[in-house]
Amino acid sequence: MKNFTSEKLASVMARILDDNKAKDIVILNVSNVCSLSDYFIIATGTSTSQIRGLTEILRKKIKDIFKRIPIGEETERQSKWNLLDYGEVVVHIMDEKQREIYKIEKFWSHALILEREVWEENSREYSLYE
Repeated sequence: MKNFTSEKLASVMARILDDNKAKDIVILNVSNVCSLSDYFIIATGTSTSQIRGLTEILRKKIKDIFKRIPIGEETERQSKWNLLDYGEVVVHIMDEKQREIYKIEKFWSHALILEREVWEENSREYSLYE
């Protein structure tokens, strides 16, 4: 898949996380307030093993679908907060406590939220890639 936008990439990533039972998925469009990235995805995992699993599944599916690997990655030993950096999209997979402590959505409150209906529509064709 050669012609895709950062919004499409973020949408498919959110769909993969959602399909694998991540909670409270938020996509922030930070393109107008951050020069490093276009979108941040924040998702909650309910356990360290789920956070680890979500990170691995997302990495594998994005490599399979878009032929992309992260340009940066931070995985915590206890898997309380994992980060995958794809350049234009940065994914944060966190446990509830870390998400409450760091409040990424609040810090980036001036960013636009990509509504769930939009990212679901953007990733509708994702099932064709599986």
